[in-house]
Amino acid sequence: MTGWLDGYVALVTGGGSGIGRAVAERFVAEGASVTILGRNLDRLADVVASSPDPSRMHAVEADVRDSAQLHAAVADTVARFGKLDTLVANAGVWDFQRQLTRLTAEELGATFDELFSINVKGYFLAAEAAWRELVKTRGSIVMTLSNASFHVNGGGPVYTASKHACLGLMRELAYELAPKVRVNGVACGGMNTDLRGPEALSLHERSIAASFARKGPDAPPPPIPLHDSSTDPRDFTGPYVLLASREQSGPITGQAISVDGGIGVRGFATAAGGDHL
Repeated sequence: MTGWLDGYVALVTGGGSGIGRAVAERFVAEGASVTILGRNLDRLADVVASSPDPSRMHAVEADVRDSAQLHAAVADTVARFGKLDTLVANAGVWDFQRQLTRLTAEELGATFDELFSINVKGYFLAAEAAWRELVKTRGSIVMTLSNASFHVNGGGPVYTASKHACLGLMRELAYELAPKVRVNGVACGGMNTDLRGPEALSLHERSIAASFARKGPDAPPPPIPLHDSSTDPRDFTGPYVLLASREQSGPITGQAISVDGGIGVRGFATAAGGDHL
């Protein structure tokens, strides 16, 4: 039995860690060849070296804010593997739920510029670099969205705004690129990854993984319905495989699959966020 992506070729931005790495590894396990893109070539090389089949994984050092580098990555992928079937737009940063009332005007401006340039502009530029090759293969784009694409308090206002923007971008591109290219998203909940914060807030060395460190066996579970569900990024990869496979999801475009532990049915954790003001 072959995998759902046997013979596919994918490009994954932010593929050096977290959900990007997990998706890349799952795609290889499903039969695909994958280019992983990121800013840290050593980290990318480690991912390739640890792959069960390094010949089907390729590392490219690039910044998603740089269109020329993204075009070069697409060209490199096609030169190496012969085509491109799927773009996984994934690279991003989190704002560690820094609220508006905890940001100065200067911090807000700098954080917005940095975070939107990666989380939103990075998706725009990756799609622009890849769409021509995806038209040739009648391929697809899968965007990493978030529970913050739909609900509040999955981040601060800057992150939440960026992920709402990505949801709108996904829907618009699904219309603009149809019928040749399908565009969908996976709205992930919290997971134990190396997701970092913006340099503008000096949070680029801080990892979200610290938020998942247990404080003891009696620590309360997170306030979501599936509070005992896995936070391992590998357990979030199934929807990416489904949406990338034209045989399994050929009629699906413009949709976001929520993999959030039930956040969408929980309601608000608290009645208001500003009672302390």
